[in-house]
Amino acid sequence: MDSAWEWPTLVEKVKKEEWSAHTVLGKAEGKEGLDVVLRPTTTMKGNKVFLLAGSTVLSPVNGDRRKTRFELKLVVGEVTNATGGEPSERIKWGEVRSPVQQTTLAAHKGKWTECLASGGSGVLMEDGTIVFSLMAINEENGDVCSMIIYSKDNGSTWVFPEGTSHPKCLNPRVTEWEGSLLMIVDCENGQRVYESRDMGTTWTEAIGTLPGVWVNSGSGASQDLSLHVDALITATIEGRKVMLYTQRGHALGETERATALYLWVTDNNRSFSLGPVGMYNAGKEEVASTLLYSDGKLHLLQRRGSGEGSAISLSRLTEELKEIKSVLSTWAQKDVFFSSFSIPTAGLVAVFSNASTSDDTWNDEYLCLNATVRNAVKVKDGFQLTESNSRVIWPVNIPDDKVRHVFLSHNFTVVASATIEEAPSNNTPLLDAVLGDTEPEYFMRLSYTADNKWETMFEGTNTTTTEGSTWEAKKEHQVALMLQGNKASVYIDGESLGEGEVPLTGETPLELFGFCFGACDTVDGDGGDDEKPSPKGIGKKPRVTVTNVFLYNRPLNSTEMTAIKDRIPVPKRAPEPQVKIAPKPVAPALPAVPAPREVPAAPGRTTVGRTANNQHAPAGSLTSAGNEGTARETGDGGANGDAGSAYGRELLSLLLLLGLWGFATA
Repeated sequence: MDSAWEWPTLVEKVKKEEWSAHTVLGKAEGKEGLDVVLRPTTTMKGNKVFLLAGSTVLSPVNGDRRKTRFELKLVVGEVTNATGGEPSERIKWGEVRSPVQQTTLAAHKGKWTECLASGGSGVLMEDGTIVFSLMAINEENGDVCSMIIYSKDNGSTWVFPEGTSHPKCLNPRVTEWEGSLLMIVDCENGQRVYESRDMGTTWTEAIGTLPGVWVNSGSGASQDLSLHVDALITATIEGRKVMLYTQRGHALGETERATALYLWVTDNNRSFSLGPVGMYNAGKEEVASTLLYSDGKLHLLQRRGSGEGSAISLSRLTEELKEIKSVLSTWAQKDVFFSSFSIPTAGLVAVFSNASTSDDTWNDEYLCLNATVRNAVKVKDGFQLTESNSRVIWPVNIPDDKVRHVFLSHNFTVVASATIEEAPSNNTPLLDAVLGDTEPEYFMRLSYTADNKWETMFEGTNTTTTEGSTWEAKKEHQVALMLQGNKASVYIDGESLGEGEVPLTGETPLELFGFCFGACDTVDGDGGDDEKPSPKGIGKKPRVTVTNVFLYNRPLNSTEMTAIKDRIPVPKRAPEPQVKIAPKPVAPALPAVPAPREVPAAPGRTTVGRTANNQHAPAGSLTSAGNEGTARETGDGGANGDAGSAYGRELLSLLLLLGLWGFATA
């Protein structure tokens, strides 16, 4: 099948009766027993299809069938142009051979005796390297580890690196991202994500933005399939490199144990959900899926199996791809817009400004996950909290219907503009970050007092700061919470107000749950009706305006915070002269010695320093033309791109991508 066919054409051709199965791998001549082929895995390079599978022979012994060792089989097919003949004639298959010999396995310290393909799709890296994920079995203890093999010479020779996952980790899915390999595996205690920067020689467990979205660290059980990633590919869409993946989660409004397969797009900075693309019963069906992006079209192949049989379905995700392109366009436009005000965009996850469709929702400008507003009044670029129980809640890392939209690891910065209209009767919370799965919860909190002081709280201990920590009524202040590893910090107008140490769980700090502006003490557990204000909250109602919230998945330095606060428009470039003279390269000026606790700016990004005195200079407005157009009612929010030869348009590879666990030939 040609992926360039329009869908009605493809359906019409598939329905024709001349379609039939074509055996690519089968029983070797002269062998006794039943030859079983498992987990076919494919990828393409140019006009060649590489098919890797596991194989074993079931031989009759004393009335029972016993298997031989698992072996890897590789066959390479050459795709030819259509001539009107049988579909099977489109690929000329070569001889079957093994890419990994027993001598190669023995060289790995004698640990691995058998290998099995992983199923799904292989990877064609940007430099032309062909990569397959596989599993190796340790004969001594039966442990299975995940690893890769790769070829840099079009499949003539294969390298079997030493690096592996932890023992008892199966079903690897591998993709390339920014020159590294990412591998997701299913382990005894749930999924794990590994990264290799040396082509599989070493694998390190990844801790960052995407592993948090993909891994349910709190379940601790392999049978818990929430957040489970099924398919994972890399693609270039609208000129932007992204990852596409399918992930399991519960369907909205379902009362039974119905599970949905969600489609996601991510740029490793933020993730957007396209909604469910499949439904199945988790207790009765086994499912597997794979994705293919080719010729500007996105396909999903699914296999469903139960005790009554199994079936394969192929669908073209036309509407989902349109939405992906729209979202990526919005991300690019927002990056350009904020950069025009000297605001750093490296690591920028979300922005809350003037996009809102109602008084109870604050829309994320990047469309990923909205915040919930209670008892607040919409104002330009934000909301005014006018009641003792007014608040804005953003549950960043809390899974919604077993699907996690955004994840921040142990490094983040949230920056906002806040204007306190008048002094409250009592100490009033302004900004909270809730961390950890502990009882009681760990808080990072910034409050303002009736005597115009700022107050910070770390781990439930109130520490009132005095020197240089007063607030002014009706003055816009910049407030920020930052987590860098296990160090929590609060900043006011770019200056550090206080620090606290975040407790460790094992060897890592507690994870962030979410943010809250305003009356966070009155938040109920299920997001329903507000609780009544506590007696200490009765008195003069607080009035504070919160605008222009920026969330980063990394620490910011003071220069970057100043750039966000000042929002200095970038001057437009003058027209290029007719004669261009290449300037002599000049080394950029570097700061002499960083200030205490100063965080370096993001690599590869230029930040704008503040002027000597700009207190009276008005900050640039963040309201763009069409800003309101980005507001959405719901903010829930191939692998080689659009380009490719005519041979790359083949959909033949897709039908081979899915591991069908086992098919046998007599």
